[in-house]
Amino acid sequence: MKLNIIVAVASDGAIGRGGDQPFFISADLRRFKALTMGHPIIMGRKTFQALPRGPLPGRRNIVISRNPGFRPEGAETVPSLDAALALLDPADEPFVIGGGSIYALAMPLATSLHVTHVHTTVPDADIHFPPIDPAIWQAVSQSPAETDPATGLSYTYTTYSRKN
Repeated sequence: MKLNIIVAVASDGAIGRGGDQPFFISADLRRFKALTMGHPIIMGRKTFQALPRGPLPGRRNIVISRNPGFRPEGAETVPSLDAALALLDPADEPFVIGGGSIYALAMPLATSLHVTHVHTTVPDADIHFPPIDPAIWQAVSQSPAETDPATGLSYTYTTYSRKN
């Protein structure tokens, strides 16, 4: 099974602050929707609870939670990443969408990383993305740097593929 990770990460590895993303870039949100639409998405409970409108439409929402009583409407709940992957057909191409501990679990299994590199630091971040080891990951495409007009943040999109 092809397993994708999709993430927006600051130059210092930051992906979260105070239970939310540290930045919102409209073009990145549109890219996220375009890439994940029609695919299963796998996330942790905190990521699911941070979604402003609940389950993301047009995608099978699978939430990993150790709490067996957590049963959100519009999503399936499982106790582990292995259990989430067991729900899927081998032809599926799921996307892991966060948070930090779920990304760490998924990195050894992932075949592709879809990374928005946000060219800033977040000194007060409390969640970080695992390092992208160049011995394991190869950049296969990278966009030119763009700047978000609303925030002034510069960013690039990079897709990585596992080398082996």
